[in-house]
Amino acid sequence: VQLVESGGGSVQTGGSLRLSCASSGSSFGNYIMAWFRQTPWSNREFVARIGPGGYSTYYQDSVKGRFTISRDNYKDTLYLQMNNLRSEDTAVYYCAAGEFSIATRAEEFDYWGQGTLVTVSS
Repeated sequence: VQLVESGGGSVQTGGSLRLSCASSGSSFGNYIMAWFRQTPWSNREFVARIGPGGYSTYYQDSVKGRFTISRDNYKDTLYLQMNNLRSEDTAVYYCAAGEFSIATRAEEFDYWGQGTLVTVSS
C-alpha cells in the first residue's frame, strides 16, 4: 500500500483545512486508517482512526468536535476535515494504514505516507 497525503498549508487560527490521503496498491477498503501528527519536538501523535467500512471512528480528545475523519473506499482515499484550527495543531500530518482495530500507537500501523505540513498562525 502506498499512501500520499495532500491538502496541507498555512491557515489562520479558527480556519479550516481538509487533508486527503490517496492510496494505491491493493485492498484499501480492508485497512484501518488513521491520521497522526508530529512536530520537531514531539513523538508522532495519534489524531483519529476510522474502521474499514467508515462507520467506526475514534479521536484524540483535543480534536473531538473540531476534526472529522472519513474515507471513500471507491476512491481509495482517506480524509481529515479540520475546523476551528488552533496554533497547537501545527504539525506534519501523516496518514497510516494497519490491521489492528483499536490501534492508536504509531508502531501498530504498517504503512505510512510522507506527510503534509499544516501551519496555524494567529
